[in-house]
Amino acid sequence: MRKDIFERIKIMKKQDIEINYAEVARTYNCDYRTVKRYYERDDSDRCERRAHPSKLDGFKSIIADKVKDGCTAAAIYRFVKKKGYCGKYTILNEYCKTVKTAERRKATMRFETNPGLQGQVDWKEKFTLTSADGMDYTINVFLMVLGYSRTKYIELTLDRNQDTLLSAMINAFKFFGGVPKEILFDNMRTVVDQSRTQYNEAVINDTFYHFSKDFGFQIITCRAYRPQTKGKVEALAKLMQRLRPYNHEFTTIEELEQIVSELRNDINNEAFDATGSPPFKLLTKEKEYLLPMPADEILRSYLTKPVVRKVSKESMITYKRRKYSLDPDYIGKDVEIKEANSTIYIYADGLNIAHQTGCKFLHKTKS
Repeated sequence: MRKDIFERIKIMKKQDIEINYAEVARTYNCDYRTVKRYYERDDSDRCERRAHPSKLDGFKSIIADKVKDGCTAAAIYRFVKKKGYCGKYTILNEYCKTVKTAERRKATMRFETNPGLQGQVDWKEKFTLTSADGMDYTINVFLMVLGYSRTKYIELTLDRNQDTLLSAMINAFKFFGGVPKEILFDNMRTVVDQSRTQYNEAVINDTFYHFSKDFGFQIITCRAYRPQTKGKVEALAKLMQRLRPYNHEFTTIEELEQIVSELRNDINNEAFDATGSPPFKLLTKEKEYLLPMPADEILRSYLTKPVVRKVSKESMITYKRRKYSLDPDYIGKDVEIKEANSTIYIYADGLNIAHQTGCKFLHKTKS
């Protein structure tokens, strides 16, 4: 059975989305009749047929929703009593246990995907390491993993703004040799303007929506507080603990970047428990199914557009994994960064306020 197709159909039916057999078949690289067959056999959301009616009938969906929201059986019992439930607490409590068991199985069930179908993205946020000379570096690590081969791309960043996200994703696509057909995200602010909930779909940010169209992938968002739906990335985040032994063992941010790069190669050459093969070995097959990279003109439009940063309350900005200081007068203001002839220029309200030419900090431009 194609679990990826079966699970997608269940989701679409649950959300009352009209199914286009041909479109789903193209997405999952299969015959439309396979999709139709799975659609017609998916009866998992129908109530069980019973020889005799139960007093729980009519309340099961409410009870299940409340269990998923973390409510206790006793609280649910008092709630549905006011809704007209006239059964005993014992049968309601047993049904709550059944729902919890099903949710636990669902959470731990491995969700397998076809080659080239899915990637998952997340951040390991605010990870602090101390250099050999005692300087603290609070970093973020961008994570992207392909669902079939488990090939992982990791990149050290100093912020998590949208420009950094787009740049890191492009670097990941280059590393993989193509673009997966769909990418799973949590409700990060650089992707959605309104988070997905149990009752509402996510509202995708306009800039990120156009980015997805330019690169050809479909955006899939997780429901809030449901991290198990992106388990491969969550498991990858645990690998970041392998950076801990390098505490006090590096001297510069460049050296730390090299450590992250070596870790990326190590984890992609190690055999993965679920597949029994190193991710790089399976990537050879998966590359054949990835979408091609867009034209160079599209790539340049994302990599060369003006970069805007907000000056922090410490009077600092972050650019290309480095931090620079500015005049305190600009704290809280947006500045634009441009590069030319190995020099970084900073503009505020159209005026050049600072420049950097190979030194650690930006110098105020004299008029």
